[in-house]
Parts: sequence; C-alpha cells; structure tokens
Amino acid sequence: MKQKTNTRFLPKGLNILYEDRDILVVDKPAGLLTIATESEKSKTAYAALMDYVKKGSERSKNRIFIVHRLDRETSGILVFAKTETAKQTLQESWEKTKKVYLAVTHGVWKEKSGIIQSYLVESKAHRVYSTDDPELGKLSKTKFKVLKETNLYSLLEIELLTGRKNQIRVHLSDKKHPIVGDTKYGNDTRSFPRMALHSFSIQLTHPYNKELLTFETNIPAYFTGLVGGYERKLNET
Repeated sequence: MKQKTNTRFLPKGLNILYEDRDILVVDKPAGLLTIATESEKSKTAYAALMDYVKKGSERSKNRIFIVHRLDRETSGILVFAKTETAKQTLQESWEKTKKVYLAVTHGVWKEKSGIIQSYLVESKAHRVYSTDDPELGKLSKTKFKVLKETNLYSLLEIELLTGRKNQIRVHLSDKKHPIVGDTKYGNDTRSFPRMALHSFSIQLTHPYNKELLTFETNIPAYFTGLVGGYERKLNET
C-alpha cells in the first residue's frame, strides 16, 4: 500500500514520486550526488532520504538501501529500497528493468536511431572509455532514437540495455555527439548551467507483490529551452 508522504520531512530539492514499505522512488535534481564521495560526505540524496525515513529520530530503525546511482549532474528518477531483501530483489532483476533517459546532444545525427555497442573499461583516473577487447571491458549497449533536432542540438530518447558507469555519456561521445554540458566526455566549458541528461522513466517489478510499476517525470525545461517544446508520452512508439 502506498504511503502518504509527510511534506514536513521531505528533503529540499528532492521530489518523492512513490513510497511504500519496500521502495522509495524520487526525482533527483541535477547537481546532487546519489551517495557520498571522499570530497562530499553529507550533501547527498542518500543522506537526505535517510533523514527523511528516520523522521528526525536517530534511534529509528528505518533506513534506505542503494539500488542504483545517477551521476551528480544527471537528474531524474532514482530508486531506493527500504529493506535489504527489497534491495537484493531489485538488483537481481535490474538488467531487466526498463530505464529510459532523455539527453540533448551536440549536432545533428545522421542515423536517427540505433544501438551503440562497445566494451567499457574504467581507467585508474576514473575515466570510462570504449575498447574492442572483451578481455578488458564489459559489454555495453545503448539504444537511442532522435526525437527532435535543431541546427545545433538533438533531443534523444535513450534506453539503457546494460547499466555501466558513465555508459550513456561515453557512447554518445564516441559517436561525436557528446551531451550538452558534459565537461568530462565532451568539449564543453562550464558555460552551460548543467549537463543535459535526465532519467525520464523506469519500469520495474515490485520486489514484494510483483506488480509492474512505471514511474515517469517531466522533460526538464532546460532541455526544451535548447531544442524547443516537445511533448513526450510514455507509450510513444
């Protein structure tokens, strides 16, 4: 049964899309880490939501568990579990979970749809790159479709067929169409307010009652500001 959220305890900047006894689904803003790093320990979605489920009581046994992550500059749907069992169940079926992203990239694509495939490996400097050597990297597949384009930018719908670190960013950069505002894998300076990558929808099987649940967010205004208005429906083909 879905729980009512108490707005008094909602963390600032995070919008809770759904909550029950097993899962917590949020819309994360760009600029917020999912979990702590060596340089940032407290200002994270995980820390804020842990406070939320504890409702201000450190003695509370309520807690949340990481299911997956979004990069700091990626906005959109983020799923947490509220029990260890729910976490394990969700992670075991995560490859089968349908994850749709929206991205605005530089340039006009010659191919309007397709699948980008490579083996991804992470360097010691924490930079992910593609290789043709299956012994070095993990097989990674990214499905894409151009939804709208201008002379400068293209709005893409992306389905993650595998879920590797920085996968979308690397694959789009490999195609010479890096994501707008991506200073790590593109050539952009920091003149853009944020990176144009958004976790738009997730369809998952509930870890307890096995119900198929679909969560969807709005297209960020920043994206439509780059490519113009676009109404995207979840069941659009």
